[in-house]
Order: sequence, then structure tokens, then C-alpha cells
Amino acid sequence: MSRDQDAEGTVRCEVCGKNQEQCFEVHLGGERHIFDSFECAIQGLMPKCSLCGDILIGAGVQIGNTWVCSYPCATQYSAQEL
Repeated sequence: MSRDQDAEGTVRCEVCGKNQEQCFEVHLGGERHIFDSFECAIQGLMPKCSLCGDILIGAGVQIGNTWVCSYPCATQYSAQEL
């Protein structure tokens, strides 16, 4: 049984667990994901700021292998690293 199906074989969103008819698949990096809304897809797939935890929608700031949501977080993150 995959992580997106229940015992009856019903497809479910991997974020909220709902099994609405409009569930859709996203294939990313060789993995298959099931969501029932774009909101769940964003929550499930987008990186999060390493400092404040906000979801990065759009442009973030990359510091090495770390992502932060804004220049203020980047400045604060860099200060913590020093």
C-alpha cells in the first residue's frame, strides 16, 4: 500500500488526507506525489525558510545549501552562523 492510498485503495492527498475526486499527481525528482489542492501541493513540495520556517513561494535567498525567505532572514541567518 502506498503512502497516498488507504486500505480500500482510495487515493488520498498526502498532506491533508482528503480523498476528493479532484486529486492530482505531481512527479518531481523521480517521486510521485498526490494532492487535492494547490495549497497542499505548495505545503508538501516547497522548501521552507531555515530560519523562520515560512514556505518559500517565489524567490528565496540561497546561502550555500540553505534557503531563507528574505534578505532580513538571510542577514540574521548569516549573523547566527558567525
